[in-house]
Amino acid sequence: MSFIRTLRGDINPEELGFTYSHEHIVCRPDYWVQRQEGDLLLDDKEKSKRDVEDFKRHGGNSIVDATAVDYGRDVGAVKAISDELDVHIIGTAGFNKSFLWNAKIKEELKPIIGGQYDTFAEWIDGSTIHDLTEFVVREVEEGLEGTPWKAGQVKFGTGYNRISPLEEKTLRAVARAHHETKAPIHSHTEVGTMALEQIELLKSEGINLEHVSIGHMDRNPDPYYHEQIAKTGAFLSFDGIGKIKYAPESTRIHCILELVKKGYDQQILISGDTARKTYYKHYDYGLGLEYIIEKWIPRFISEANHRGFDGEALIHTFFVENPARCFAFKL
Repeated sequence: MSFIRTLRGDINPEELGFTYSHEHIVCRPDYWVQRQEGDLLLDDKEKSKRDVEDFKRHGGNSIVDATAVDYGRDVGAVKAISDELDVHIIGTAGFNKSFLWNAKIKEELKPIIGGQYDTFAEWIDGSTIHDLTEFVVREVEEGLEGTPWKAGQVKFGTGYNRISPLEEKTLRAVARAHHETKAPIHSHTEVGTMALEQIELLKSEGINLEHVSIGHMDRNPDPYYHEQIAKTGAFLSFDGIGKIKYAPESTRIHCILELVKKGYDQQILISGDTARKTYYKHYDYGLGLEYIIEKWIPRFISEANHRGFDGEALIHTFFVENPARCFAFKL
């Protein structure tokens, strides 16, 4: 028996449909507020909604909102977008990476996490792994930030070529929350590094890697590295589509097709990690949430077919079949 937990409730995996596997929809991270980085504040629900509406108009059904507690979630706004557009949205419990943790904890969140910690770093440092595990479990089983809308995955993150002691602490808490809830696990890697080190820590917690997706793999476009990760059974998330400042689309497509050639097509997820106003069409004239469906998929199909693959079948695998397995609670 398996199900997928969305903000609107639990659904059968086959109901998920065409899915973006890593996005951010409405969020106001205090870390970026403090630094007056307005581009990183997705703080207008109606503008975000218009981009999600474009996604739906082009055939999209579901989005995984990978915004954790330390990244300024607006759970109510995201739930409203889900309801108003009839789009499934999966929420995220857990944590991001440690450089964000100097941010202030908003006052309304303090009674929910317990204690009067001022920053996320103080909270994580001052809590036991058990305490953090219980917080993550509550967000999956009771609701995000005290709301009735429950998380459908649990997340941790690590830094660039490093895993700090506090990051390891949250990784272990998330792993233990997975054992208790069966929620799928997602990891943030900084620039695609430390995935294998994350995997070793997860294995030490008894995690079956088939229940894990590892993010930002296209930020480290190394086919050999990708193969070592795929061999463990984990899903690889290529979630920087459209970000040419990091790599051309040809590089991403090459890395994806190298994995397909080696037989790992059923472990690939695709998304945009659209987390800036300048990435959104209706905030600041960016490519928007429609880009992958409207522009990238036709190109991918063309390149895949040219290399002797069935491009359309691969798109169905990446955006429908794989998310339905990856994001399922397996009881």
